[in-house]
Amino acid sequence: MDNDLWTLIEPLLPPWPERSPGPHPASDRLCLEGVLHGPNNDIAWQLLQLEPGFSSGQTC
Repeated sequence: MDNDLWTLIEPLLPPWPERSPGPHPASDRLCLEGVLHGPNNDIAWQLLQLEPGFSSGQTC
């Protein structure tokens, strides 16, 4: 995803709470890129790899 598209999408996403319990959340941009990459390349969520820089399929 290029930066121009991300600048349009990012303001539409809700902010993360500052004091949320649990581990630090994955990047919204990486998760969205994984969501778009999986179906476009006919990849099952369980097989989405971390190598291209996406979060895991379970996170996406």
